Amino acid sequence: QVQLVESGGGLVQPGGSLRLSCAGSGFTFSSSGMRWYRQPPGKARELVAAINSAGGSTGYVDSVKGRFTISRDNAKNTVYLQMNSLKPEDTAVYYCNAWGNSAGARYDYWGQGTQVTVSS
Repeated sequence: QVQLVESGGGLVQPGGSLRLSCAGSGFTFSSSGMRWYRQPPGKARELVAAINSAGGSTGYVDSVKGRFTISRDNAKNTVYLQMNSLKPEDTAVYYCNAWGNSAGARYDYWGQGTQVTVSS
């Protein structure tokens, strides 16, 4: 059974930091690209950060560049999102996503999400 379980969300003041984690199981984590998305209240889901299977290549949406860092530990089947200098506009439900190809078929798995609220 495929599972992606996010953790680490919560309430933080502007300027603060949080570290999100996403633990994967039931699929070949080390062969999967991993992404973090977020969905602010009343808005569409957007891609925030991505990392390739080996961890050597990353990408970010412009609004988080220089503040957020995506990383992964394939030995622990976990991807992280370190979020610094948080702003109220970072408030959203954050989702992790795993994608790749297995036996010629594309897969796309999602976690349940974790709430991040940035407020004073």
